[in-house]
Amino acid sequence: MTVQDIIKAMDDNLNAKSRVLTSKMIVHGRRTSRTIESRNWVVGIDQAFTEYLSPPREAGTKMLKLYDKLWTYSPQTDRVIQISGHMLRQSVMGSDMSYNDMMEDRPLEELYEATLEGSVLIDGRDHWIMHLEAKVKGLSYPKRRAWIDKEYLLPIKEELYGKSGKLLKTSTMDGIKKVQGRWFPSRFI
Repeated sequence: MTVQDIIKAMDDNLNAKSRVLTSKMIVHGRRTSRTIESRNWVVGIDQAFTEYLSPPREAGTKMLKLYDKLWTYSPQTDRVIQISGHMLRQSVMGSDMSYNDMMEDRPLEELYEATLEGSVLIDGRDHWIMHLEAKVKGLSYPKRRAWIDKEYLLPIKEELYGKSGKLLKTSTMDGIKKVQGRWFPSRFI
């Protein structure tokens, strides 16, 4: 399998023509944690609608993504706000995820040049270690390092780096299940 085959397989597993899912995001604060539940409707990589269901303070908040535009609706203020420019770097609901993170849904093969660094065994499963370098300008994370499960063809762990080379975020996924013939994680951390 070539590096391009691996990236294409990952993109195929993570992106579908359409999907509907319910998600829970746990945001850990200094003193307490809170769980934010949402329902998401996604068509391809360019169209998405999210409605926050709980907690009560967030319930009814909605987000609409159409191509490179993002809007939020707040029922408390009954206002629609377009998220753009520097606002895209802000936190989503107090989490570590930014609005920019939500917008970068294009296939990895369009955004990055990849090289394999080797293989490693993690929890008894074989993984490739892949280095990804941006081939387009303006990405939030111009460098990535991914540990890709050789059977599931999913990035089980990723390190996301800024322009300076500083590690900005680490993410993991688990609870891998087969959904309509594709492997898909049930949990992102």
